[in-house]
Amino acid sequence: MAVTTRKLIEWKRKQRPIVTLTAWDYLIARVLDRAGVDVILVGDTLAEVALGYKNTLPVTLDEMIHHASAVCRGVNNALVVCDLPFLSYQISIEKAVESAGKILKQTGAAAVKLEGGSPDIVATIAKLTAVGIPVMAHLGLTPQSVNILGYKKQGTTDLEAQRILDRAIAVSNAGAFAIVLEHIPSELAAIITDKVPVPTIGIGAGKSCDGQVLVTADLLGLTEKQPPFAKSYTNLRELITEAAESFILEVKEGKFPQT
Repeated sequence: MAVTTRKLIEWKRKQRPIVTLTAWDYLIARVLDRAGVDVILVGDTLAEVALGYKNTLPVTLDEMIHHASAVCRGVNNALVVCDLPFLSYQISIEKAVESAGKILKQTGAAAVKLEGGSPDIVATIAKLTAVGIPVMAHLGLTPQSVNILGYKKQGTTDLEAQRILDRAIAVSNAGAFAIVLEHIPSELAAIITDKVPVPTIGIGAGKSCDGQVLVTADLLGLTEKQPPFAKSYTNLRELITEAAESFILEVKEGKFPQT
């Protein structure tokens, strides 16, 4: 049965952990969906893992739509969420509605994700949900704010922790169906998870979140440099290198093809 936003909220009440991974193309999405992943996020990290940028800022709305469309063609059951890229929603509420609507209309994704919890972002979430666009929020370390926040852990002071908690409550009240909590203290994540009625999806936020997300390139060992909270479950970079080297050798030695 296909996963829905309502199902995720139900799973929070039942304390059933939610599993999220990222995807950037049809093949990866198809494998993850068949493996049983609950949520597939077409994250703007595709800027780094698929397009070779140094951070997420350069990726465009059209590029997100292109990749999200491919992902959706490979998914039958998981809930597909697509990131709104930098400057596709911060300029105005009208721009956010246009961008998010374009994603849903052109890709088949069921929801969008956006970063931050300022009053302007809260108002944007409220408007998006009011017009029927489900929104996943993202607090803590927000990569689109790299030039202000860097990549350091957020919420480490009482003032920062209170601000993130207040924003979590605000985005939940505005209608977000889930909140990604990235690189914050586990104690803060536990408090937020207890305070909000919607699922929290942690990445570097400890065990108390309602679910966990990893960038699939990190999970597969494809990235050369991982954040401290990531984990590789295999080393595809090494396996792919070995396979390519074997092919190269066989071609050069006349062993492939055999006839």
